[in-house]
Amino acid sequence: MKKIGFSVYPAHVKLDENLGYIGKAAKYGFKRVFTCLLSVKGDKEKILDEFKKTIAHANKYGIEVIADINPEVFKYLEISYDDLGIFKDMGLYGIRLDNGFSGMEESVMTFNKYGLKIELNMSAGTKYVDNIFSFQPNLENILGCHNFYPHRYSGIGYNHFMKCNEQFKKYNIRTAAFVSSKNAKYGPWPVSEGLCTLEEHRNLPIDVQAKHLFSTNLIDDVIIANEFASEEELKALSNVNPYMLSLKIELKDGIPDAQKDIVFKNIHFNRGDISEYMIRSSKYRVSPGIPGFEPFNTTDVKRGDITIDNSLYQNYTGELHIALKDMDNDGKTNVVGKIAEDEVFLIDYIKPWQKFRFNL
Repeated sequence: MKKIGFSVYPAHVKLDENLGYIGKAAKYGFKRVFTCLLSVKGDKEKILDEFKKTIAHANKYGIEVIADINPEVFKYLEISYDDLGIFKDMGLYGIRLDNGFSGMEESVMTFNKYGLKIELNMSAGTKYVDNIFSFQPNLENILGCHNFYPHRYSGIGYNHFMKCNEQFKKYNIRTAAFVSSKNAKYGPWPVSEGLCTLEEHRNLPIDVQAKHLFSTNLIDDVIIANEFASEEELKALSNVNPYMLSLKIELKDGIPDAQKDIVFKNIHFNRGDISEYMIRSSKYRVSPGIPGFEPFNTTDVKRGDITIDNSLYQNYTGELHIALKDMDNDGKTNVVGKIAEDEVFLIDYIKPWQKFRFNL
């Protein structure tokens, strides 16, 4: 099952604030938490105690917690890679290796007696994961998760992102990536310019970021990297369907009910014999004589418009399209709405036979 997650930073935020945030996210069905041990400094016992309380509160809601670490954290905690008991005692579901070891150590860690998950950094694009698999790890305990990037313009690009995803998916590893809240102010570092994996997401609404990640079909879990996301953002993210793209649209005034029903009451799918000009949902065609499909708003078609062929287009009446390119309109096609501006780019990810829906 694909999951939505969020982040908490006990070293930077008061305990009661984190506990309240966890409860709020649990209400919206969030199932995993990212936290960070990389930037913690000071009283080791106090820090570990606050982490334990935070993790225990998340576990109470059935939320899995994974903590970001690296070899320096092992030194700080005075522990070895072959004994992960301290992380089990903290109540963690797993640990994420921001920086790893030689490959052999990671392989050994996947056989830990506590069943802790070992999450690997996905963003480097090296042969790191291949090297680990050359040491025959326990696949059941391996996860993958991308980095996030606090510095504006430093996030990774889409092509590199997909290359990294494919490296991990060839081993059937569960994957995750980060989205950024516009409301949140806290992350692991004292920089607040958004906190996302893909640079192109930095200024997008949080649910649109998630829709894009899930549309790749190579990301299983989406995690808010910064805290505290607003309740509106938590709700919006919880409403994202990881398995079916739902596009937000703006509907034209006065659209006949028969055409409105075609838009909203059906699951659409793109025909397999795809067009370069439009995504075609042809299952809901009707007889040209049925009322409600008369010519209406027959302006020229722009990219991102939603159209329905009217009664003048015999054999095609009722066929719905999403325009991929601008097109002339000879009066036989009704422009009934358009994709929300922030989401227009998502139509390029709709594949042949892919299912999709619309929402306001």
